[in-house]
Amino acid sequence: MERTLDEWMAAAGAELGLDLAVDVRGLLDMTRVVAHGVERPAAPLTAFLVGYAAARRGGGAAAVAEANAAVTALAERWAAEAAAGARAGDGEGP
Repeated sequence: MERTLDEWMAAAGAELGLDLAVDVRGLLDMTRVVAHGVERPAAPLTAFLVGYAAARRGGGAAAVAEANAAVTALAERWAAEAAAGARAGDGEGP
């Protein structure tokens, strides 16, 4: 019997005493952006920070979405800055 990501999230949430439906695909997209735009190990650590920030803001799906959007935008800026720096280093300019 193959288990799914949704089943895992439900089981892990239950184990942690959480009843929260979040945008799992949005969180996965954020971790992809962070992994590629910052550094791979930053992805799971950033996911932890998103959860922690959401909890500090009162919790709930909206707080998760807000924190997720903020760090996704930050990672995208970091990636763009790194790409611009690489182009400048190659003599291509921005």
